[in-house]
Amino acid sequence: MAGVELKNVSKSFGPVVAVENADATFEEGSFTTLLGPSGCGKTTILRMIAGLEATTAGDIEIDGRRVNDVPIHKRNLGLVFQNYALFPHKTIEQNIAFGLKYRGMNRADARDKVKRALDIVRLPGVEDRYPSQLSGGQQQRIALARAIVIEPDVLLLDEPLSALDANLREEMRVELKTIQRSIGITTIFVTHDQSEALALSDKIVVMSDGHVEQTGSPQQVYGRPASRFVARFLGNSNILEARVVATGGKAIKVAVDGLGEMTVEGEKAVIGDKVFVVIRAEHLRLEAAGKSAAKACNRLRGTVTMVDYQGQVARYFVTVAGHSLEAINGIDGSPLAEGTAVTADVRPNDIVLLVD
Repeated sequence: MAGVELKNVSKSFGPVVAVENADATFEEGSFTTLLGPSGCGKTTILRMIAGLEATTAGDIEIDGRRVNDVPIHKRNLGLVFQNYALFPHKTIEQNIAFGLKYRGMNRADARDKVKRALDIVRLPGVEDRYPSQLSGGQQQRIALARAIVIEPDVLLLDEPLSALDANLREEMRVELKTIQRSIGITTIFVTHDQSEALALSDKIVVMSDGHVEQTGSPQQVYGRPASRFVARFLGNSNILEARVVATGGKAIKVAVDGLGEMTVEGEKAVIGDKVFVVIRAEHLRLEAAGKSAAKACNRLRGTVTMVDYQGQVARYFVTVAGHSLEAINGIDGSPLAEGTAVTADVRPNDIVLLVD
């Protein structure tokens, strides 16, 4: 097993800077996701770790050893790509054993390793089939088996689930997490899908425009975004400009244009500071006006303008004093109808303050 560390890594393609001064640590045995929109630099980082791209600056270390000048075939890495890259004319056994063959392993030992790899990905007995005889999800597992059969130090996954339909993608997400935990290998996963990142990861590295925006556990990056970009990219957020008007103890009061004062839980703020209030859509609790008897610390009044019904929950668009806010609430019976006057409550500890 090995950990991976990026130290001030940059990559330029001519005048285009793809990655700039990236620092990140991928702990031994962990599942870490590089998350961000297309073109943010996440795949470039993966390719530099693999040795498919050279760094422009900075160092990459695997298990404490600098590997910048180590060729790909000497880094002992397992790779799984978006299109699986299986050989259509080779059997499943031949596909999985491809890396073992080039390591000089005899056929009998290679066959045993292939069988164990197929057991791990829960596809025993398919050695003699060809890729075209397997479903997309099964082919994805074969690509994973080929990557782990060589017993790599690090497993690199470049959007391996993106070619699957939605239902199969969810199934394979569970399978992938189960397999990674069972073998305990250091895994670096690239995706633009926030739900995959949140479900699979021990740690998430959020990227934007070649920079690392935030690193932390799924709960940290989702619940306490460090920037407006992270707040917007992960989940549905309401982001409002505000100004700090009072501080004391663990309570901060901010004034939001048109909405009045709101109380936020926190300690670090200076009166007069311009800030941004971040409220996750699921933290904005709606009630039909007049139904909520209890007093609330942060209560807004508005009107539902649109309802996006999603089965177990509904996504509401609510107009409050000229602001358009989103709320995602569970449904008990029927969703609120468009045109309903509502109160919208949010707890102080569910609000995140970002300094401009």
